[in-house]
Amino acid sequence: MNEVSVEDFTAYEAVTRFLKVLTIERQLSSHTIGNYTRQLQACLTIIGDISWAQLNTQMVKKVVHTSKQQGLSPRSINLRLSVFRNFCQYLVENNELSYNPAKQVHSVKEKKPLPKQLNADEMAVLLNFDDDSFLGLRDKAMLELMYGCGLRLSELTQLNLTDILDSGDLKVTGKGSKQRIIPIGRKAKLALSKYLAQRKLVEPVDDHNALFLSKQNRRLSQRQVANRLTKWAQSQTLYQKISPHTLRHSFATHVLESSKDLRGVQELLGHANLSTTQVYTHLNFQHLAEVYDKAHPRAKKK
Repeated sequence: MNEVSVEDFTAYEAVTRFLKVLTIERQLSSHTIGNYTRQLQACLTIIGDISWAQLNTQMVKKVVHTSKQQGLSPRSINLRLSVFRNFCQYLVENNELSYNPAKQVHSVKEKKPLPKQLNADEMAVLLNFDDDSFLGLRDKAMLELMYGCGLRLSELTQLNLTDILDSGDLKVTGKGSKQRIIPIGRKAKLALSKYLAQRKLVEPVDDHNALFLSKQNRRLSQRQVANRLTKWAQSQTLYQKISPHTLRHSFATHVLESSKDLRGVQELLGHANLSTTQVYTHLNFQHLAEVYDKAHPRAKKK
């Protein structure tokens, strides 16, 4: 098999054009573009040096088979296949391929473990700390906002000062640059106001509009957020592993348990599809049946 180096990879003009479309026209994040680049590089390394006209279904199956041999998880393999499928479709739309050979290759079956969440008491323990230092106030505001608004990790680190609206709401930019407005709860608003009083006294190194800053006065990174969350979980004697996603899932679970409003939770989380919300909130058939019985005009009891 012919190896494809990074230098060789950038020579694929069609790939370069495809990545530009994703960046400029679809406005995908730099993180997503990086993932697409790595996955396409891996696919081309497996396939070898061919012209696009030669691409066929067997070659795509080879990508899946080799990825399994490399020990990739089903989820990672499916991500790689999805990226390659999108790229092939781009080639079809530009008349560089007569058909999409990746469409005929099935995704690998993967288990979908339900996300874990903290119950209300555990969440109260996690957030029950007082630290008047800049980092302590920042962390308190950061964690209260993540849980109070159900934010993705990337959404939290991308927040700007201007995203805190005069109405008391939060403007959040989610996947695909889609924006949504989320109300800020009482606890989060209080923690945020204390942090902002200190944030005004700090001069950022580069990104002056960044909401959450590191010790170096730069925009806080996703890894730094995860590390601080781990620190506070251990400090508050919560012995289970807690990730930023745990706070988002706990938010969704607690709001749904209280409101029974699946569509409302979908809007708050910024999910494009209701099915995604169902996975996050581990809905069972019984609850769905209750929603149906109460909502559908042909099911309502008189």
